[in-house]
Amino acid sequence: MQIQELLKQAQPPSVDDVKQYLSSLSPKTLISMGAIAGLVSYWYATRPKAQKLPCDLRQQSVPVKGEEFARRSALIGDKLLTYYFEDAKTLYEVLLRGLRVSNNGPCLGSRKPKQPYEWISYSEVVERAEALGSAFIHRGHSKTQDPHIGIFAQNRPEWTICELACYMYSLVSVPLYDTLGAEAIDYIIDKATLATVVCDVPAKAHSVLDCVSARQHSVRTIVMMESFDSDLAARAQACGIQILTLKDMEVIGKANRQQPVPPRPDDLAVICFTSGTTGNPKGAMLTHENVVCNSSSYIKMTESCCPLNSSDIHISYLPLAHMFERIVQVVMLSHGGRIGYFQGDIRFLSDDLITLKPTIFPVVPRLLNRMYDKILGQANTPLKRWLLDFAARRKQAEMNRGIVRRNSIWDQLIFRKVQASVGGSVKVMLTGAAPVSGTVLTFLRAALGCQFLEGYGQTECTAGCTVTLSGDWSAGHVGAPMPCNAVKLVDVAEMNYLAANGEGEVCVKGPNVFKGYLKDPEKTAEAIDENGWLHTGDIGKWQPNGTLKIVDRKKHIFKLAQGEYIAPEKIENIYIRSDLVAQAFVHGDSLQACLVAIIVPDPDTLPAWAKKRGLPGSFQELCRNQDVKKVILEDIVRLGKEGGLKSFEQVKDVALHSEMFSVQNGLLTPTFKAKRADLRNAFRQQIDELYSDIKM
Repeated sequence: MQIQELLKQAQPPSVDDVKQYLSSLSPKTLISMGAIAGLVSYWYATRPKAQKLPCDLRQQSVPVKGEEFARRSALIGDKLLTYYFEDAKTLYEVLLRGLRVSNNGPCLGSRKPKQPYEWISYSEVVERAEALGSAFIHRGHSKTQDPHIGIFAQNRPEWTICELACYMYSLVSVPLYDTLGAEAIDYIIDKATLATVVCDVPAKAHSVLDCVSARQHSVRTIVMMESFDSDLAARAQACGIQILTLKDMEVIGKANRQQPVPPRPDDLAVICFTSGTTGNPKGAMLTHENVVCNSSSYIKMTESCCPLNSSDIHISYLPLAHMFERIVQVVMLSHGGRIGYFQGDIRFLSDDLITLKPTIFPVVPRLLNRMYDKILGQANTPLKRWLLDFAARRKQAEMNRGIVRRNSIWDQLIFRKVQASVGGSVKVMLTGAAPVSGTVLTFLRAALGCQFLEGYGQTECTAGCTVTLSGDWSAGHVGAPMPCNAVKLVDVAEMNYLAANGEGEVCVKGPNVFKGYLKDPEKTAEAIDENGWLHTGDIGKWQPNGTLKIVDRKKHIFKLAQGEYIAPEKIENIYIRSDLVAQAFVHGDSLQACLVAIIVPDPDTLPAWAKKRGLPGSFQELCRNQDVKKVILEDIVRLGKEGGLKSFEQVKDVALHSEMFSVQNGLLTPTFKAKRADLRNAFRQQIDELYSDIKM
């Protein structure tokens, strides 16, 4: 009681008391107190803050009413998203919105070697697109008659101008790409009845002429972005084709100006031919609504953590013939942002990044793996490796608290050069097209210090159907459903995947699902069921937090002689975790009781590993070394056991191959998926020898 009474009687110090106390302190003490106060104030003002989460990350998706085993994004209500901006419901409106919100700022940029980027303004893009579109109309194309325009070029401003010209007049772009091969290009020209093909360089024009010179064809005009010689013109004339430059077409359009024919959301925008792993490519028909809702969903998912504006810059180097890159460009145009194109040679991409300093950088796992290997390769002493691992763990701990930044002490000491190698300004990276290792993804998220999202999808759902949410930096899943679609899992009983257990084939429904394959109702019916669900062929599993994990592939299953079902891609994904393995192709069929594999050892890791063990020889010689083969076989079988593979899912023997599977040698698709039939044919002899040795 006495203490309480004393406290009641105590009075707070007056201003004079404080002045008297401060005047009694020495100057040195006052300076120290001021410095401490300053440091505390600076820390308080600059301390890293956790970002705002888009939703409760413990429940990123919710069940769809009336649809068993289906889920939708937690970011929306029951109605799926079809657009984000009221004034951008078609791709033509997207361009006009970009012109307005950018205040006619820079739009498309390109550069020559060792030169800065040169930019075309939004108004100039609109003007050139209108001139080119007018020329298409003047030469007989229209929304209702002959609407398809082929584009056969590498990423460059003219590619996008051609595409926008199509959208302005309700025409349909049909991209071609040389990795399809001559037969596929010939097939697309015929299937889409292309009368006009826009090419960048003479070599591509010659490829078109190679396809049409020996038969009746639809092509009437080839439009060249670059100059060409008289030999090409003469060859085209012999085929009944006129060759014009892009500038010629724009002059024709200006002289015969046509009013734009604005498309409706449900009008076709693009026919994107998928390369496929077998057979002829299939032309996925995508509408303006398909593309707009997919890009709008990305905007919705990132609005809280990294909203975009007209100052943002995107580096365009992933093929524009695929929808992933196109969606990113639509996002940029919606915000009046800038699109800078690489020089055309992937070897100089780093120089382009440093010069452009993009804020938006879409990537594919192949590039991420290279970045990761290069960073680890530079940590060439135990101390450097320890420091790198320690710094990465500290940054990862910050990310788990919701802090994403590039100004920590670890960034200054360890990761500054890594960030500078991609321009130093990247705020969003998005990876897709193929699975990426959780180890690689987690490390690079920390090292690059930016929003780093992973998406999953396919051309038939325009590009993406799930994307990881900002703030969820866990690896091993592909995120929650995008706001434009629902995702449902259905039983695959023969593989023991049951929707009731949260597993099954991934099916997608929403305004981003394509309208079918061009002139192929049979294949369309195989892809989209009677209730409108797109069947992807991938096997997924719901995670406790409402995200999706891709665990298997339905289409590439086969039976062994004893009746066991095998999913080779699942096995391959486990085997390539071996440090000594770069690529793996697992083979089996119903006439055999076991599996074999073709293994491509890692050309960077194997020589150093062999040198430490006193094994002589070049990389090719090591691939023929039986001791090396034995070690690799033992290592992948060990990984298989750790990964939960059953005994019949493990390979019994392998053959080592020294050349990587690639797009160029015809063993991978342009999106780096294995062409299993071609791999089987290419390695038929080795496969037969492996089985022969096993039987012996």
